[in-house]
Amino acid sequence: MVTDQQVRRLFKLVHTERSFGMAAAKSGMDEKTARKYLKLGQLPSEMTKPHDWRTRTDPFEGVWPDIESSLELIPGLEAKTLFEHLQRTYPGRYSDGQLRTLQRRIKTWRSCHGPAKQIYFPQIHYPGELCQSDFTSMNRLGITIDGNRFDHLFYHFVLTYSNWETGTICFSESFESLSHGLQNALWQLGGVPHMHRTDCLTTAVQKTDHPETFTRRYQDLLDHYGLEGSKTNPSSPNENGDVEQRHHRFKRAVDQALLLRGSRDFVDRRQYQSFLRTVGDVHESINNLLSPSRN
Repeated sequence: MVTDQQVRRLFKLVHTERSFGMAAAKSGMDEKTARKYLKLGQLPSEMTKPHDWRTRTDPFEGVWPDIESSLELIPGLEAKTLFEHLQRTYPGRYSDGQLRTLQRRIKTWRSCHGPAKQIYFPQIHYPGELCQSDFTSMNRLGITIDGNRFDHLFYHFVLTYSNWETGTICFSESFESLSHGLQNALWQLGGVPHMHRTDCLTTAVQKTDHPETFTRRYQDLLDHYGLEGSKTNPSSPNENGDVEQRHHRFKRAVDQALLLRGSRDFVDRRQYQSFLRTVGDVHESINNLLSPSRN
């Protein structure tokens, strides 16, 4: 392939060499090619037309209007969720290798029509150094058990370096829920990080005479597992940013799975727990979301 540099050299040498053949040879071209570029007076890059046509049929052309409507109605839907829905709706029509095509197309659509991106400030984490945990309310998801509203919390545990996570259903931000959730997570993990960080929970941090120290029961729990305790400053959720962000992603993944399921009602709590585990299996970004609960 002839480069711009060769053609520029040709344009220069034709005025200094004794013959055109010598100028072409020193430019690294045969005479026929050299005469073509000399006649056109253009560089190869100036003659290249942009590639604005498809080389293969768009596999999503027939369903794209439905995909676009879903993205406008539910901006949080992810490409993988939509792709799995298409595979179930049209069995055998879409292969796993076409997921990347849909992801690129949705990314392009969002850059032109989607909501503004979130701003975040990256932090540096090290393996085995820090884990974070926090409680998050699941009530907005509208889960019901046998037709009855199921209000509950989720104790969420995250390793900040790998984003490995797990959790336990609970019903209050009590010390018992904190202890049960933390121990579930450590046993499932099969190891103990160096430090465990929570926000300023009243179950973990004394609020009256010594707000800088942990409660005796929480300190005993940390000592038992050889954990160093850490807490965030008041009104500083960014200091527990990993688990806060995982709350958002976890509940978004559950909500999307509920939308595709078509119902938020479950026969019993066991079925709901199984559903959460399934969400964890489907979404690669969430690993082993639910520990067995004894509550």
